[in-house]
Amino acid sequence: MLRFRESSSGKEATSIHFTVDGQTYLAYAGDTIASALYAAGKRAWRHSHAGDPRGLLCGIGHCFDCLVTVNGVPNVRACQTVVEPGMVVTTNLREE
Repeated sequence: MLRFRESSSGKEATSIHFTVDGQTYLAYAGDTIASALYAAGKRAWRHSHAGDPRGLLCGIGHCFDCLVTVNGVPNVRACQTVVEPGMVVTTNLREE
């Protein structure tokens, strides 16, 4: 999972805004979707077949617990996908 707030030059990285389930979130250039959501306090963004909340688990793309839909493309791994300005992410997290 990547989270970059400062660039290699020591300057603060460029901030990016993206949307998840209709809510705007802040990320920094180079952040993954998962790292930006985790930094914002969002720990789950889908449910298992049994109804258990799922979000970031391995952080390296092996477990597929972090799947989201990005710009209409389903089953995208949030831990491996870098946030882009204006990106629209949809989760399948059911409100309880």
